[in-house]
Amino acid sequence: MFKEQALRYKGASMGILCNQASMSKCYEHAVDIIQKVLPGSLKAIFSPQHGFSGEDQDNMIETPHSIHPFYKVPIYSLYFQQREPSPEMFDGLDILVTDLQDVGTRVYTFSTTLLSCMRLASKLGVKVLILDRPNPLAGLHIEGNILTPSLFSFVGNLPIPMRHGLTLGELASLQRSYYHLDLELEVIPMQGWERWMLYHHTGLPWFMPSPNMPWTTTTLLYPGCVLLEATNISEGRGTTRPFEIIGAPYMDPYLIKRRLDIRYQHGLVLQEYAFKPTFNKWQGRLCKGFMLHVKDPQKIRSYEFILHLLRILKEEYPEEFQWKLPPYEYEYERLPIDIVAGDTKIRQYVEGSIELEGMTVQWEKEHKTYLDWIKPYLLYR
Repeated sequence: MFKEQALRYKGASMGILCNQASMSKCYEHAVDIIQKVLPGSLKAIFSPQHGFSGEDQDNMIETPHSIHPFYKVPIYSLYFQQREPSPEMFDGLDILVTDLQDVGTRVYTFSTTLLSCMRLASKLGVKVLILDRPNPLAGLHIEGNILTPSLFSFVGNLPIPMRHGLTLGELASLQRSYYHLDLELEVIPMQGWERWMLYHHTGLPWFMPSPNMPWTTTTLLYPGCVLLEATNISEGRGTTRPFEIIGAPYMDPYLIKRRLDIRYQHGLVLQEYAFKPTFNKWQGRLCKGFMLHVKDPQKIRSYEFILHLLRILKEEYPEEFQWKLPPYEYEYERLPIDIVAGDTKIRQYVEGSIELEGMTVQWEKEHKTYLDWIKPYLLYR
């Protein structure tokens, strides 16, 4: 789509927010496309968490600035000593192009990086142009509680559910409105994408948007399994299937499986599994747990499944199971579980003081309000 409309931007000085997954269906990178159709227009590259090439694995592992090895354009890392651009980085820019593959989950940090760029662009009069991409989780289903504004952080900047059902272009329009940004924002929409489509329905190749998002099945499990980052349960980092392989040395998967309620397992098959992470939690230790197989992607609701699992783990292993302590994504005081989940009631449920059924009734009411709120910002039907 950008190729077809590129001549409209002839003569403009451009920056681009992108990474290794900013690829076309013909396997061309966005930087190469801009240099080909608008030679000399690209003045700066900006990269989100994990780096321009997706080289850095874990949270709070920073990527330094660099220079593009072929085009000799500066690459400014927005996950470095500061996590937002400076006015000097935007010097001389007319347009900031954004081409990032989001994963449809609130805590994925790309939308926060985009918001920081939009804020600066609004102050400097720089136009933001978003090349929209599919939400791999489709746009019809939402999951989880609404993020409480008092818990806004680098992993959450809007009062939206964990699985939010929006594309990055739609999120950006919502952010502009919510934060009252005086910003020229243009979203180049996709052709042919409809809200019912999961990623595999598009027929497009999948390019890993981050090192631990290797498959489209990973994105389906991520809304729930990302909560494990706030615990001492391995979310599978250091294995070949992060967020699909989960466990800990103290877990008995056969015991846990007998206790799991089938209501929370729709679309999933749980395979008892053992693994040794090569890095991150329990590095080199034998962990026991599950490999989560996606049987029916339309039915999976991973958020409630993982909450149910955590409650059981807390009951069965009250001493061994632990919440991770700060820091987490540059939050140094609040517990990571509160930051990730976006509501302290999630921790209260896992610890046994409230029940899930009561929360889900409240979520249903919140979801109706949320869906009404986002209607004006939807680009696809």
